[in-house]
Amino acid sequence: MGLTVGLDGFERQTKAIIGRADSRPHLADITIPTLVFVGDSDPITPPYLSEEIVAAVPDSRLVIIEECGHGSTLEQPEAVNRALVTWLKAT
Repeated sequence: MGLTVGLDGFERQTKAIIGRADSRPHLADITIPTLVFVGDSDPITPPYLSEEIVAAVPDSRLVIIEECGHGSTLEQPEAVNRALVTWLKAT
């Protein structure tokens, strides 16, 4: 995926991320059940950041995908699907 995006695309994405507003103060305003996924080896958004999100969002749940980096749906699709089905059945 990174090769497809290329260096110019990566630069644009990085600038967009750096310039976006911090949404953490608004997490408590989320009023729907929320499922947060993170890979156990995600170098971009490590699990402790997802734990921060789950602590702030009411009625949220954290799923840490093992042997996974940043792209959980690409790297571990079966684990993601299992977690989604489990969560949807419980919601």
